[in-house]
Amino acid sequence: MQEAGRERTRREEYTEATRHALLSAGRDIFASEGYQAAGIEAISRAARVTRGAFYHHFEDKKALFDAVVVALQIEAAAKIEARAKTQRKVWDRLTEGIEAYLDACLEPAYARIVIQEAPAVLGNARYREIEEAYPMALLTATLNALKRQGELDFEDIELLSRMIDAMICEVAMLLPAAENPKRLRARGQKIIGSLLGAFRTA
Repeated sequence: MQEAGRERTRREEYTEATRHALLSAGRDIFASEGYQAAGIEAISRAARVTRGAFYHHFEDKKALFDAVVVALQIEAAAKIEARAKTQRKVWDRLTEGIEAYLDACLEPAYARIVIQEAPAVLGNARYREIEEAYPMALLTATLNALKRQGELDFEDIELLSRMIDAMICEVAMLLPAAENPKRLRARGQKIIGSLLGAFRTA
């Protein structure tokens, strides 16, 4: 029984390592070549696994892409939360979190995979589902905390979260082609800050 237990553990470790390799290879290739140009054969080679191993873990290329988007959103949410926690006041956490969110949006892999391609590849419903489960969940939680404390006066927090999230992503999409990215970012942050400030009570 003990031998069987050890063998099962080794198998699980190998399975996890294979899945991680496919996610890493998929992330790199989706970011550099785009979803349409990326091929399962190339991803498998980059991950150093067989096509059979690919299909053992993922039904098709879209399933891998979905998993990569989820992984990127989990990573982004962790960075946002870590940055926000450096601030003591909730309003400062909100501001710092938005800064961190925008920084995440500017990372090349995140920008191309999550912002540019994910809505079209996964469909708006699935894209929103992932978005709402990770980065936007932090934003919504922070806004709800401010509302509970009486520092934010806005009835529909979910709508406000969606609007702010969309504004952050829009600014991120405009930055690469901007003549003065630093100025554009500052202006974008000012607009977001003005929107939030309009509902601040304290």
